[in-house]
Amino acid sequence: MIASWLTGLLLHRRARILATAAGIAIAVSLIAAIGSFLSGSTAAMTQRALARVPLDWQVEAQAGANPANVRSAVASLAGVRSALPVDYAQASGFSARANGVERAASAGLVLGIPPDYRRTYPDELRQFIGARGGVLVAQQMAANLGVTVGDTITVDRAPLKPVQLKVDGVIDFTAPQQLLGPVGAVGAAASRPPPDNVVVIPADRWHRLLDGLARVRPGLVRHQVHAELTHATLPRDPTSAFAAAQGMAKNLETRLSGAAIVGNNLAAALDKARGDSLYARVAFLFLGLPGALLAALLTITVAGAGADNRRREQALLRARGATVASLTRLAAAEAILVGLLGGLAGLLAALLIGRLAFGSSSFGASGTSAVLWSAGAVAAGLGIAVGGIAFPAWRDARRLTVQTARLTLGRPLPVWWGRTGLDILAIAGSILAFWAIGSGGYKLVLAVEGTTQVSVNYWSFAAPLLAWLGIGLLAYRVAELTLRRGRGLVARLTRPVAGGLAGTVAASMTRQRAPIARAVALVTLATCFAASTAAFNTTYRQQAEADARLSNGGDVVVTASPGEALQPKLARDLGHVHGVASVEPLQHRYAYIGNDLQDLYGVNATTVVHGGRLQDAWFAGGSAAQLFTKLAHTRNGILLSEEVVHDYQLHAGDHIRLRLLDSRTRATKAVGFTYIGVTKEFPTAPKDAYTIANAGYVAQATRDPGTGTLLIQTSGASPATVGRLAAKDVGRSGTVTTIETSRKEVASSLTSVELAGLTRVELAYALVLVAAATGLLLWLSLSERRRNYAIAHALGARPRQLAAFVWAETGFVTISGVVLGAAGAGWITWMLVKLLTGVFDPPPSQPAVPWPYLAALTAVAAIAVVAASLTTLRALRNPNVETLRDL
Repeated sequence: MIASWLTGLLLHRRARILATAAGIAIAVSLIAAIGSFLSGSTAAMTQRALARVPLDWQVEAQAGANPANVRSAVASLAGVRSALPVDYAQASGFSARANGVERAASAGLVLGIPPDYRRTYPDELRQFIGARGGVLVAQQMAANLGVTVGDTITVDRAPLKPVQLKVDGVIDFTAPQQLLGPVGAVGAAASRPPPDNVVVIPADRWHRLLDGLARVRPGLVRHQVHAELTHATLPRDPTSAFAAAQGMAKNLETRLSGAAIVGNNLAAALDKARGDSLYARVAFLFLGLPGALLAALLTITVAGAGADNRRREQALLRARGATVASLTRLAAAEAILVGLLGGLAGLLAALLIGRLAFGSSSFGASGTSAVLWSAGAVAAGLGIAVGGIAFPAWRDARRLTVQTARLTLGRPLPVWWGRTGLDILAIAGSILAFWAIGSGGYKLVLAVEGTTQVSVNYWSFAAPLLAWLGIGLLAYRVAELTLRRGRGLVARLTRPVAGGLAGTVAASMTRQRAPIARAVALVTLATCFAASTAAFNTTYRQQAEADARLSNGGDVVVTASPGEALQPKLARDLGHVHGVASVEPLQHRYAYIGNDLQDLYGVNATTVVHGGRLQDAWFAGGSAAQLFTKLAHTRNGILLSEEVVHDYQLHAGDHIRLRLLDSRTRATKAVGFTYIGVTKEFPTAPKDAYTIANAGYVAQATRDPGTGTLLIQTSGASPATVGRLAAKDVGRSGTVTTIETSRKEVASSLTSVELAGLTRVELAYALVLVAAATGLLLWLSLSERRRNYAIAHALGARPRQLAAFVWAETGFVTISGVVLGAAGAGWITWMLVKLLTGVFDPPPSQPAVPWPYLAALTAVAAIAVVAASLTTLRALRNPNVETLRDL
């Protein structure tokens, strides 16, 4: 019986079966694709984080500990691939005589490394010129002393006698903050910049020269063991990998019993990655889950569109003696058939999308993860089919009589949630939840107890979840109320397509207001989902461009070579390069505010707003133009970061004193400034650790008029082309970078890569959901009423008159859904940008509008609606008797 029943459905109810299966396929494909992508992206985050760590561990021996024992303990630990000793000594100063000029440099470090260090850790030191071994001088120190390969430097070993070393090569450090900074430092010591003056010499020579210093002044010497771990044994998930790296370090410290502490650079990198992985999960929940829920609702609605036919079929079967159990089995068989068809089609679609969009059918996930997500997606599809087909059929079979099941007329009953005002309560709850979360200074991703744990503030999900629910229910209420109370209005609106039948069409739509309102609600949610996802993606791209501009400073940037200054003539020459719109000079100095060392930028206040393309959102207390106009009229004015203003309890107009370095005496001196405003972002500046002042005042205070950076903005020309032309004028006096480099760095960041992939999947599925919510749903809804249209045709209705019913209904559903969805998308996007502000750097002042995607979205919806309507109208041309017999 079940086999014959399913055969009959495939022969006579193909539209219903295929439409429901298509809805399930969309849901299954979306869940499988996003789930597998999420699994693969977290694993990719771990791999990229591991690849960017130049040195996993720095194990520093404590006072009184034997460095050889520390190294032996590190090397014997399971999972350690290599362990080499590195010795550090604090030199009180350096000097050199080059080209007849005597120069001195401040205190710094002398490192001793073993012969195989650079071969074992090739990414630690970057070679500039000269030999790879021997006495290697840091690039900045070479610039400070004016030395090169073959010159001799003097190392002050106070209280021992100075020693002289001949320079064999010039190098730089890829991670100076890690390699040169103290292990285990906290507070101000941890944020202190690494020394510029560093010499690297062979370990045996270091011991001959500096073991005596260790005996006289042991506090100036420290010993470390640099170690690399076997990354292959770490878990793929960054959170689990972080826990494993932390556990290994704690295990080593326990074995050493306080003899050493571990500088865990690997765990620090994984800590950042696990925060990014949480943002990836959050983005999945905020952006992906609504799509999956929408696909499920669409499928249930599609399945429900055939409810009247199912009830009539049940009535016929019950009249022939079918029981509730047999009817339930038949409905369950239909649900399983549809679920399996949709699940198989959805998996095939997900595999194809993964292969085309990401080059991997599993979206980069491991085989086990991909299989689990696929199985879960199929199970979800079967659950949707059972909930949309089998459960309603079982419920109807229990409570309906044969007579009532065959009855299709009657006034639609008000929905229960409409009487309770659930839509209004949901929207009000969303507003209250968002206000409560925002007023409490929320953070979506939390660092619990410092850095030991990272978790998500799941209360943040309440606001958008309630908003989604409220928007869908409100769209239903508005559509149902319009059709129930505004028949005259509907008649006037449909007159252009219905003509003299406008009143009859409006009456028909009023009788069918429940299914039409459901269609409007789904189109609203689909439009809202698609538009809000696109707006979020566009906003992120916009801020990524702003981040790249902040990092680079301009379309093209010229930076002076270490120890040099850019001449004013160079700025004038670059202004005449083809394609250059403006050249803005920047001074870069350092200043102490209290005990905090911060970057100080000297600017031309009258031109920097235009030359630096400064945005108002980067400042507080006024627009960019207002603040820099005030700075131009306040010779000793200064813009400070919010952190400094808060920490030192400053108010506009306060006088403060900063310590600046005198270029001639090389000593710091106090200089007075007047606080006039707050800077949040500035081109080339670090975040929260810089100040801005007038270049003329800074030059006079430091007795150094030199310019370190030139920001070049182009006038429509390619930055790469302008950069090549500028490099000819710059020569060896500086380096030239373009904004393309910063764009690539921003685009390759962990969060950016995952959001780009996620939104690429989301935007594609959003178009499919909009097409399904408009075209598929309307086609099925109209097809289910072919019986009514066929009867009307049999009574003499002409095709043009029947078309009036079809076009009026499709127009009402589409226009109402798109308008309400666009309004809801604006609200949802604003909320998403505020809640996910952690992924933006810098945060946007307002969401961006994705006009090209919205145009594509409108075109897809229009094509789907027209196709559905034309398909229905073509079906109505069938002979009446054949159509009535089929129905």
